[in-house]
Amino acid sequence: MSDQIVIIGAGVMGCASAVRLRQAGFEVLLLERALPGAESSAAAAGILGAQSEVSQAGAFLELCLASRARFRDLCQELTEITDIDIGYEESGVLEVALDPAEGRLAAGRAEWMLDRGLNVELLDREDARKLEPALTEQMIGANYYPDDHQVDSVLLGKALAAAAQRLGARFESGRTVLGIESHQGRVTGVETAEGLIPAGRVVVAGGAWSSRLHGLPPLRTKVKPMAGQIAQLDTRPPLFRHVAYGFSGYVVPRADGRVLLGSTLEDRGFDKAVTAGGLHRILGMGITMIPGLAEARIDQTWSGLRPATEDGSPILGRGSLEGLFYATGHYRNGILLTAITADLIRDLLLEQEPELNISEFAP
Repeated sequence: MSDQIVIIGAGVMGCASAVRLRQAGFEVLLLERALPGAESSAAAAGILGAQSEVSQAGAFLELCLASRARFRDLCQELTEITDIDIGYEESGVLEVALDPAEGRLAAGRAEWMLDRGLNVELLDREDARKLEPALTEQMIGANYYPDDHQVDSVLLGKALAAAAQRLGARFESGRTVLGIESHQGRVTGVETAEGLIPAGRVVVAGGAWSSRLHGLPPLRTKVKPMAGQIAQLDTRPPLFRHVAYGFSGYVVPRADGRVLLGSTLEDRGFDKAVTAGGLHRILGMGITMIPGLAEARIDQTWSGLRPATEDGSPILGRGSLEGLFYATGHYRNGILLTAITADLIRDLLLEQEPELNISEFAP
């Protein structure tokens, strides 16, 4: 039996796990059907929204907070290894309420976050526009989350893949993984279209494609693709600084003047089409929150496939087969959860007790 760890999927989850596993001394092989980091990882907007994207206290919030806290150091580490700056920006997030109903929801969210001891400021219209003058005059107010930041997800994927390679991980791109081979309750290999790869330990990090693998034991929940369209605009000089997060979408400004508007939530299988209706919704949302975007040039558009689970929680931890591990189903929070997921996978492979209780996410 091979002693190498095979990781299925070389998106941010697979590559980050490979970095940590190589640093722990494991032999690692990543199998990727496309290019490393080229699928849903590259399509994401890169919001580190541990507060702005989480709806209630609990284990998932704690997972998100722990991962957000690691990103500043992760950025520095990746720059030292690869010379790639992942675009980490301490931009803060404004959760914009456009009407009284949204205002009440935002106030309720702020209340439980303050009870948890999190950093959140409740701003009225005047104070919100003082902080971010580009916001619409029609808003009611905003919650300000100064500790929610952002990264460039494309650069993050490139940096993690480069770091994994420089640390000695091996990549095989263009590999179509069909399933898992096992014998007497233990993983023995990975079946690909090109043949069997022996492996005593396997990490499933296949994103939206994870549930298509045969040979997996029954899971707590299935993973399915959920399409999301994004439009990128160009503003020069940059029009605003803070991420604007509304109840129907988000607007993410990059330091170089790019602005990402997103995103739709579409249950249409593996179809990644960009549609007129989808663009109409996200462009309208963005211009409503930031009216000055009406004059911005449309630079490009794309769509990605989020790995959504039926119960809304990631699939993270040991599988029921010996040697099988999961790092998938992160849905809208894949970029944010990259850092903590990689650390947890390393700890599990080292047979160490994870620093967080992840029983709620057990496969």
